[in-house]
Amino acid sequence: MDYLSGIQLAELISTVFYTFIGVALMWVVWKVLDVLTPFSIVKEIEEDQNMALAILIGLLFVSIAIIIAAVILS
Repeated sequence: MDYLSGIQLAELISTVFYTFIGVALMWVVWKVLDVLTPFSIVKEIEEDQNMALAILIGLLFVSIAIIIAAVILS
């Protein structure tokens, strides 16, 4: 039984570790986007209600999350 709990603990620790790596990479991508765009993305989405930009940013984060998940699983 100790062997199984050790495996479960190792899986839990690796899941938490890779979750933090994934979140950190998403934050880095957000900062890079913020630097590269000549306008404020947050202002454009919140104040100007630019729905097209909101959908584009959302889809970009979903695609990056899929890539990060694939890399972590490999």
